[in-house]
This record gives sequence, structure tokens and C-alpha cells, in this order.
Amino acid sequence: MIRSNQQNKALHKYLRDLSVKLNDAGLDQRKVLKPSVAIPWDEKSAKDRLWRQIQIAMTGKESSKDLTTKEVSKIYEVLNRHLVEKFGPDAHIPFPSQDELYYKENYDTKEQD
Repeated sequence: MIRSNQQNKALHKYLRDLSVKLNDAGLDQRKVLKPSVAIPWDEKSAKDRLWRQIQIAMTGKESSKDLTTKEVSKIYEVLNRHLVEKFGPDAHIPFPSQDELYYKENYDTKEQD
């Protein structure tokens, strides 16, 4: 089964949360990937430089829209485990739940402004 629209929203929320957490912890791209230039994370860089690299290695698929629901879960598990092993338990970010996404879509007005 190809990933659902809700799972896609969860994936992108996770990537936004991941980029914020890495930046807040002082773990810019230089500390996680390359030592030369301090570059803050954003959703796109988290997807391109972290998620997609694991995705391609595990599935051979270039686009996340081609992933199955099981593949999304497995990629998340690998990325989350790597970050926790490298940076400690504070690097853990739970994958967003349907309830959280529903709340954001229907009640959270901060992102709509």
C-alpha cells in the first residue's frame, strides 16, 4: 500500500520537528554531516540530507511519494535510532500521530497566520 496523505503529512511534520530539535540542540548540519560551515536545518534539508539518504539506501526509491506505509515506518525507525545513538535520548522525536495531525489541521491557528 502506498503511503497515505495523512502519513505524508506526518512525515513532513516529523521533518519540521527534527530540524527544530537539531537546531535547538546546536546540532547544525556541520555537526551532523560536515565540519566546515554552520548551516541550520529546515524541513527540506532534513528530508534531502537525512531522510532521503536512508530511503534510497533501504528502498532504492528516490521519491517519498512512492513509499509504502511500512517503508515510511522502517525508514523512520532507522533514522530515529541513528540520531539517538549518536546524540543521546534527547534526539528522539516521536513520529506524529493521526490525533496530533488532526488537531493541527483543525485547531492550531498559529500555523495558519
